[in-house]
Amino acid sequence: MSWKNCEGISRRDGLKLGLGGLVAGGLSGALGARALGSDRTGPLKPANAKRSETDADACILVWLDGGPSHYETFDPKPEAPVEIRGAYNPIATQTPGILFSERMEKLAALTDDLAIVRSIRHNQGNHGAGNHYMMTGAPPRIPVGCGAFVSFHPSLGSVVSKEIGAPHGIPAYFSLPRMSRSGGPNFLGSKYAPFIVPDSPNSSSFRVRDVTIPSGLTDGRFQSRQAIRENIDKMLRFHHAQVGDPALAVDEFYDQSMQIISSPEAQAAFDIHQEPGEIRNAYGRNTFGQQALLARRLVGAGVPFVTLYHGGWDHHVDIFPRLDEKLPPFEATVAALISDLKQQGMLERTLVVVLGEFGRTPKINDRGGRDHWSNAMSVLFAGGKTPGGQVIGATDRQGYTAIERVLSPENFVSTIYRKLGIDPGQVMYTPEGRPTHLVSDANPIEELMG
Repeated sequence: MSWKNCEGISRRDGLKLGLGGLVAGGLSGALGARALGSDRTGPLKPANAKRSETDADACILVWLDGGPSHYETFDPKPEAPVEIRGAYNPIATQTPGILFSERMEKLAALTDDLAIVRSIRHNQGNHGAGNHYMMTGAPPRIPVGCGAFVSFHPSLGSVVSKEIGAPHGIPAYFSLPRMSRSGGPNFLGSKYAPFIVPDSPNSSSFRVRDVTIPSGLTDGRFQSRQAIRENIDKMLRFHHAQVGDPALAVDEFYDQSMQIISSPEAQAAFDIHQEPGEIRNAYGRNTFGQQALLARRLVGAGVPFVTLYHGGWDHHVDIFPRLDEKLPPFEATVAALISDLKQQGMLERTLVVVLGEFGRTPKINDRGGRDHWSNAMSVLFAGGKTPGGQVIGATDRQGYTAIERVLSPENFVSTIYRKLGIDPGQVMYTPEGRPTHLVSDANPIEELMG
């Protein structure tokens, strides 16, 4: 199904951003897009690249594009008038005193492992700006349109890729099945753009194209072609970062593609067909479910950051019949991911975060939907030594705005960096030598720290 937001921007349109739009050729296309998708090829220079003590080794960020309703998920308001509280009733959770929406039944049974932040708010109430703010920790520098795909600052995944690095033979930053609007590297350069896996792991024929040596080439022939390429490509390179020589990025993408094609670790991580049937069924035999399972396999192989992009949350019209269909399989998958990570002994070192760019309006509109609302939103955290069984902050009795323990996108992003051992307060330098703070307010959400 092709999701569209309120500006009529479809998922297919989003792929035209550049980094995501060239992945049709498989690995070589994806890495080629990374090489061509940035005019900044020089390395970012952190003030101190050494990682501090960490709560987590990896993060799986579940991005609900469009803005999920806080009322119908983790912040129900049973005492509000019906035009505000909506059609769903609250339910008790595993943790006394914490209520979820009735459509969050499976996650309600796991709240001892969850922390819900109900008090993040900001002032960027359209998709383009809100996405950028939550995905980077930096508000847009100029006003942007609702349907915009913008990059003024490196994204979480790109920074993690730069600071932590990649396991042997596998990229450090994945985004399934596409890159979010502001999920790119900005001035870090194309090396730190996400590796995109656009195909559905739910397909019986799923494979990540070009991860194995192309059919028809023996290993010897393949190595010969590599040697020929190395011999004939003698063009001059300009290695100073300020020059921004695109040939360096092309070289880099070629080297990475060769490494992955010859990597048994990459082949093993992508081979989702090795998973037992009962595990695959628990995640859900649908595209999002199997993408979540693939994300678990990737972090198990040492990948430090995976974004699971899940669109279709911009419910201006008929929110309740649409959520009746959307919420049950979605929350079953997230619950399965958290439970499986725990069963595998991985949850302690893997941070799972679920959010979108903002919440939804308190009053249901005359089309039976809720509109954009950045004054209140809910964010789920699990794993990575996050103390569970807690709610941080609160909105008012009718859910209009965060009023208790009010937090910002900067605090949210700083929390993820701190948990992964990255200093959010460090000063970094662009290839031109311009200093910039990674996050302007480097204070994490202390209640979430291990």
